[in-house]
Amino acid sequence: MSKKGSLVIISGFSGAGKGTVVKELMKNYECYALSISATTRNPRPGEENGREYFFKTKEEFEELIRQDALYEYAQYVDNYYGTPKAYIEEQLAAGKDVILEIEVQGALKVKEKNPQALLLFVTPPSAEELKHRLIDRGTETMDVINDRMRRAAEESEIMDHYQYLVINDDLDTCVKEVHQLIQSEHLKVSENLDLVADIQKRTQRNERRINYDTSILYRINPGSKQRR
Repeated sequence: MSKKGSLVIISGFSGAGKGTVVKELMKNYECYALSISATTRNPRPGEENGREYFFKTKEEFEELIRQDALYEYAQYVDNYYGTPKAYIEEQLAAGKDVILEIEVQGALKVKEKNPQALLLFVTPPSAEELKHRLIDRGTETMDVINDRMRRAAEESEIMDHYQYLVINDDLDTCVKEVHQLIQSEHLKVSENLDLVADIQKRTQRNERRINYDTSILYRINPGSKQRR
């Protein structure tokens, strides 16, 4: 019987490189599954249902809401986006560690519904480096970059809700550290209660057997206790 996987929530500032970290984890290790969101927006060319998104009608999505079948959801530009429970639970039951890359507010909602989830926050080594990375992208105006920095300031107020802070200064090192943190979750006593119970049962059974054998020995040879 395969061990159940862990739900891993990865967040970070825009420009921190969290998306790249997730891609490298998926490429380098076979133990992970990437959470797939549901949305009511139309598929774009090349997108497939169940790969990029689970594409739903508005009625289907609102039925998921009524059934409490989503860890979290939000509405952007007249479209719903959310995280279905069923796919995540299916992958966890198969022994996969499921990675959910999501912004901080959504992360806290998921954690509320799944307290066992592991929360990791990816960040550059400094705020100055974050701004340099956003500028070096060369894809956004300074107004947009300043908006992202203001958003980062807001998100930084929630960083202490996360269990681990991972510095993305070197990509390979960051990916390895994230992988090690996730895998260490499987060594927690709370994640191995069945094994603990089995060890306790077997050692106690062995102790009773030793006591029984000793008592039999004393009955057969009462003087053996004094000679020991």
